[in-house]
Amino acid sequence: MKSGEKYSRKDFLTTVFLGSLMLPFLQYCGKKARTLLLKITGTNHVLGHRLWAKDFPEFSEEIHTKYLIVGGGISGLSACRFLSQNNQNDYLLLEMENRLGGNSSNGQNQFSKFPLGAHYLPLPNKENAELIEFLRDCGIYRGDDENGEPVLDEYQMTFPQQERLFYKNVWQNDIVPQKGIDIKTQKEFDRFFKTMDDFRRKKDSHEKYWFAIPVHDSSRENDALKLEKILFKDWLKEHHYTSEELLWLLDYSCRDDYGLGIDYVSAWAGIHYFAGRKNNWSRKYKDQVFTWPEGNARLAKHLSKFTNGKHKSGHLVFEVNINDKVEVLSFDSIQKKTVKITAEKMLFAGPQFVAVKIFSSKKASSFNYVPWLLTTITLKNEFGGDEELAWDNVIYGSAGLGYIFDQHQNIEQIMGEKVITYYRSFSGSDCKKARRQLYSMKGSELKTLVLDDLKKAHPLIEDFILEMEFHKIGHAMIAPVPGQIFGEETQKAKEPIDGKVFFAHTDLSGISIFEEAFYQGLRTAEQMI
Repeated sequence: MKSGEKYSRKDFLTTVFLGSLMLPFLQYCGKKARTLLLKITGTNHVLGHRLWAKDFPEFSEEIHTKYLIVGGGISGLSACRFLSQNNQNDYLLLEMENRLGGNSSNGQNQFSKFPLGAHYLPLPNKENAELIEFLRDCGIYRGDDENGEPVLDEYQMTFPQQERLFYKNVWQNDIVPQKGIDIKTQKEFDRFFKTMDDFRRKKDSHEKYWFAIPVHDSSRENDALKLEKILFKDWLKEHHYTSEELLWLLDYSCRDDYGLGIDYVSAWAGIHYFAGRKNNWSRKYKDQVFTWPEGNARLAKHLSKFTNGKHKSGHLVFEVNINDKVEVLSFDSIQKKTVKITAEKMLFAGPQFVAVKIFSSKKASSFNYVPWLLTTITLKNEFGGDEELAWDNVIYGSAGLGYIFDQHQNIEQIMGEKVITYYRSFSGSDCKKARRQLYSMKGSELKTLVLDDLKKAHPLIEDFILEMEFHKIGHAMIAPVPGQIFGEETQKAKEPIDGKVFFAHTDLSGISIFEEAFYQGLRTAEQMI
């Protein structure tokens, strides 16, 4: 969900500590907040669960359109962009939530915008021409210089300090553990990153990368696909990776991008985290990422302009009938009425666990979705004292994934309260059980869960908190367990129904990252027209 930074062997060998480091119990001063406001938000799972009952009124309004897009996440928005750019302007998008963007949404308080999901985009591979063109449309990419180096808007890229790790009671620059590790561990890190460098370049007999973005462009040769059938932890064991620090880093990385750690994801997915991005578009900026206070909602906003006057929020599609045309019944939760939409073709840009409730021919028993909790915390300005918060702040051995300093990218000097967003996936073997656990937790329980984690690095953090806002996402991302990405059920799920209903979502890629959502939308829209 944080949608993972990529580490390199060079980073590990060359990064040095910046600034003086102090023990956490010496860092803070200040009086305890007199009041603490707790809020709980989340996706509209209550409306979504009405698909089970389907207790909706008869339709009282009819709409006709050529193309209907269901789902206003990045895949649906990307499809709208493709249709518009190809002179197909007779389309309508329906979204269940009251905002567009899906996991690329944001909130805002009086001090800062903050992400409600994915919060950055790594530099794309040079082969990903469609995404690069989109970055040009956004004003992020401004063409090439005389040496062929892309000219990028540095104000939309991570400022220093980009990331830090709380390890052995001190903060260190970079997320790869460094201070106090032994020679054996250093050699193991070096060997692992060298292996990932090799996988990053590895191609098959048809000159296709073993690991590519989008996933669709990856090799299908047997030697590559074997890695998708085994667990990452088993591959690591087979190759004699045993260092506690290395295994922690790999587990953190997989939880960060996939929601599940090395005990659950496939070896293919685990390696793809490090080898999928080629770092080949820019020599100057390859270690930086694009990010904003509101996270990837900035990118969703750029895409949303293609839905102006062409979308309806608060709409839950609950029935689809395919005849000469596609007839869709949708409940308007704002007007409390049912609308009938007739379209020539439909693009369903929602997850498969929803599709099976609408299309009787659909099966999604192998699709597992990881629940996530995001917690946005408003803190007194004194939090941290003279310590510089990084953009990404990670705690070694933590059950969570650390926190983002949401105002880090602000150009103006921050003088008021600080806003951070803490990320935590409910990782485990039973995603349904984890989802029930997350939804059952009240504000006080969530507060304890989050603060127990953060106090490992900030023991006095509670003295500075003014507000905590918890955001629950029950089906945040597809879990790339063995057999998920290239498995038979996933491949069948991509197939259109009667040449009239098409499907696009990151769960069809098996990896929930912005690049895959963007690709799914344009790929399917092109197929549809």
